[in-house]
Amino acid sequence: MSQVTITSTFWSRYRELVRKEMIPFQWNVLNDQAGIKIEKERLNDEGIPSEKSHAIENFRIAAGRTKGTHYGWTFQDSDVYKWLEAVAYSLREKMDSALEKKALETIDLIAEAQEPDGYLDTFYSILGIEHRYKSLAGSHELYCMGHFIEAAVAYHEATGNEKVLQVARKAADNIDENFGPEEGKIHGYDGHEEIEIGLLRLYHATGEERYLNLAKYFLMERGKHPDFFKEQAAVYEGPNALSGIEKAANSYFQNHAPVLEQDTAEGHAVRVVYLCTALADLAATTGDSEIYEACKRLWDNITKRRMFITGGIGSTVHGEAFTLDYDLPNDTMYCETCAAIGLVFFARQMLRIEPKAEYAEVMERALYNCALAGMALDGKHFFYVNPLEVNPAKSLKDPGKSHVKPVRPAWLGCACCPPNLARMITSLDDYVYTITDKHILVNQFIASKAVLSTEAGNVEIAQTTNFPWDENAVIEISNTGSVDVKVGIRIPSWADDVRLTIDGTDVEVAEENGYQYIMVTGLRKVVVKLEFKMGIRRYYANTNISEDIGKVAIGRGPFIYCLEGVDNGENLPSIMLSDDAELSYCFDENLLGGIGVITVQATRLSGEDGEGLYSVKPPSETETKLKFIPYYAWANRGENEMIVWINRHF
Repeated sequence: MSQVTITSTFWSRYRELVRKEMIPFQWNVLNDQAGIKIEKERLNDEGIPSEKSHAIENFRIAAGRTKGTHYGWTFQDSDVYKWLEAVAYSLREKMDSALEKKALETIDLIAEAQEPDGYLDTFYSILGIEHRYKSLAGSHELYCMGHFIEAAVAYHEATGNEKVLQVARKAADNIDENFGPEEGKIHGYDGHEEIEIGLLRLYHATGEERYLNLAKYFLMERGKHPDFFKEQAAVYEGPNALSGIEKAANSYFQNHAPVLEQDTAEGHAVRVVYLCTALADLAATTGDSEIYEACKRLWDNITKRRMFITGGIGSTVHGEAFTLDYDLPNDTMYCETCAAIGLVFFARQMLRIEPKAEYAEVMERALYNCALAGMALDGKHFFYVNPLEVNPAKSLKDPGKSHVKPVRPAWLGCACCPPNLARMITSLDDYVYTITDKHILVNQFIASKAVLSTEAGNVEIAQTTNFPWDENAVIEISNTGSVDVKVGIRIPSWADDVRLTIDGTDVEVAEENGYQYIMVTGLRKVVVKLEFKMGIRRYYANTNISEDIGKVAIGRGPFIYCLEGVDNGENLPSIMLSDDAELSYCFDENLLGGIGVITVQATRLSGEDGEGLYSVKPPSETETKLKFIPYYAWANRGENEMIVWINRHF
């Protein structure tokens, strides 16, 4: 087993925040003890349960410990499972007996709620077990069990706990008994992909081929029978499992065509990247080139035609979905936190197949911008939607923008994002490196100490860097075995200039697919110094993105920057920035936990008071000084405007 210990100042702060604030806070929320207001993702949507979480209480009822009925979404169980997975990674990093006690009590509760035959879902255990697996469009039964399996594998690997793994295997065996190509089984799949990821993780943990085969079955069966959900719904007479969702377009479920024939990312964005994560894992595990080619087509469509500059995905609130190529609106988009996290998952699996830095670059873009913006600096407030432009008055009064919130709520009726972000941050050490039988890839510049297990033996890597703020990294690579090891170090595309030295000698950068390879011979230590100039960059959108024509976005290193009203006044869309304006950077250790700030002189347009809506007289121009902050840090100083794309002043 490899082990990575993160020492990064930037990320250690976040991981401690998750450990000390986020995990305990979420535990209180799940137990209805937080004393907070739960907000709806969309105003005036009466279908969103927001009275309480009730997630833990659902398990108590299903286990027979208390009396009552189910409350909340059909996928509510997954909030508990993702919390447990985050706890697993946190315990892996640092054992905490009090936290471990809560986890063990939760595992016992889940085991008690599990049906004797292995089925695990509080919604149907409480409301009618005879209706299970009969409304898969919206029931999320397999989705929830997939999240539990992921949590169980993570907890077992972190602590050696056998009970949690046995509960997971029992659940997976029940699914295997009920689904598959054999006669008498259900020839179908869940409306929301996730079980596929869980089954593949269980296969990697146990080596049980049935789990690999079942994951492949679910992936390959999707889209072969597009009317599956509608046919189930036509005869379903059980409790409301998101009734009516089956009427959504088949593309919403990625059910419009067999997955190997899909060329574009269609439908619900989180579903798409979860599907792709499992597909890429399957391709990496089996070496199936046809599956990989399908992954590559979807990857290219997402990242080259349907991804926002922050690494966010999902263009519309309707179905939380992709729409069409280059449709990337800034103030009505969705960019769900879970979708950005799913894109990070997808990128990690693609790196197992092919050593291309573009996967690590997108991982970095999504991680440092859209995903990280999903949590406030206090660890107790969260975004579901991550906009690129927001006006609080429009969010309040325009129904089409009610999902675009100007401040992070403490919790949401649909609470998938907060625990998802918690498990992402606590498992960050799994994303720094990729280990294959051919090489080790250094994907992320994160100060850390690692012992990486390879077929050739252990390799120790120590990264010393103050990234993402500083412009250098020292990477010490010690090959403790006798066989040579090939190590690839990512050369960041955002760097204006890169200088590389190996053991004190300057080396010309000769990257291959974005990686600089170094052969480290057996029983040898190599010291690599990397200097990458983080110039302030202006980004211009493809002219097919109509919303951003004539606009510019600012970035430095992995970060995309934005303007906030608290620094720059109101009516941010009236600001214009010249192409030749000089941008200046400095680090402000006293602002927002310590951030890099970019300043520049710009122009603000304004009309005279009392003017009508339209005039033949152009607006007046006044000079103004702008202050940009990293996008992830916005909305931590109260309700105000924000904008990423700025008008160019020609």
